[in-house]
Amino acid sequence: MASPPDRAPLAELVEELLAAEGPLTIVAAGDPVLRRAAEPFDGQLDPTLLARFVEALRVTMHAAPGVGLAAPQVGVGLRIAVIEDPAPVPEEVRVARGRVPQPFRVLVNPSYEAVGTARAAFFEGCLSVPGWQAVVARHAEVRLTGEDEYGRAVDEVFSGWPARIVQHETDHLDGTLYLDRAELRSLSSGQAMAERWAQPTPDAASAALGFRLPG
Repeated sequence: MASPPDRAPLAELVEELLAAEGPLTIVAAGDPVLRRAAEPFDGQLDPTLLARFVEALRVTMHAAPGVGLAAPQVGVGLRIAVIEDPAPVPEEVRVARGRVPQPFRVLVNPSYEAVGTARAAFFEGCLSVPGWQAVVARHAEVRLTGEDEYGRAVDEVFSGWPARIVQHETDHLDGTLYLDRAELRSLSSGQAMAERWAQPTPDAASAALGFRLPG
């Protein structure tokens, strides 16, 4: 796919971003790059530049902090994302949400499909929509296919919170934000989350705010 005439080629754009030290700037909702389908990666960045970009995504994700970051979130319309989740949560949260540690990994040209019909709904946030969270019902289990940063095939089934992470990040590469899938009556500020809805499940929020949960 050719780059739009008013934008630098992707390699030049990435080089420009990497010229600054420290974490990259995360773009916020309203930036058109978050609403365009990202270009499939097919060698636009040479291996050295790709490795540097992946490392910058990792550093930026950690600094935010977050458990995933997609290239469009730093203004680069390439189908690349990174995930990592140490899952430092209480046992009751781990059990309720299926949140287990995930090592750092790179997803290149990922796509997912549901495994079964079960869905799970939890509050979810996004580094590109700071200060807000909302309940999103997602597939409880998905099969993710694509490649890693070395071009090796990825074909893996994710469940629980890891399934939520890979769906969220892959959606970014399709121009979809979590708010597009959210129960908007559940939309809550960070303060409201801390004061009212910190429970492991959104059942209390569902009853109080008037939205339905799946199942």
